[in-house]
Amino acid sequence: MKSFGGPVLLLDRADINTDEIIPAKYLTEARKEALKPYLLEDLKLEGFAVDGKWRGTARVAVSRANFGCGSSREHAPWAFEVNDITCIAAESYARIFRQNMFNGGMLAIELAPAIIDEIFALGKNAALDCAVDINAKTLTFSWAGGSKQYPFVLTAFDEALVRSGGWVEFADAKY
Repeated sequence: MKSFGGPVLLLDRADINTDEIIPAKYLTEARKEALKPYLLEDLKLEGFAVDGKWRGTARVAVSRANFGCGSSREHAPWAFEVNDITCIAAESYARIFRQNMFNGGMLAIELAPAIIDEIFALGKNAALDCAVDINAKTLTFSWAGGSKQYPFVLTAFDEALVRSGGWVEFADAKY
């Protein structure tokens, strides 16, 4: 199983698409590691550090609705994975992106819009850290001077994929 939790990258926008997550010009790369420097290279988001200074520190991303929409490609979750971002919390996901996250042994957690609003409000003036407890199915966001815990839902199958490390490892163990 991958490790989860750590500093939070806030992506305060809905409809972040796979072309913004990893531009199509890099889809010829055969190694996941080759995608590392290009994660979110084309993201259009006011105040977002396109210089990538967040790269290497963020471990959890938080976003709005319809995250990962656009072209279906495994490269988008892979780009997060090689940057050690193995958990994304959002209001909703494009179906294929969400499944590709779980197929890779990563977490695509859906939270209610009011909770996402609250997380963005908490992170407006303070750096956030997120602890992920798969057993208790909770996310605990902490900052200097406080913390707040939120429950999440994970289907038994998605949890099995995550605990196995992804679809290939799950299939190897089961079949």
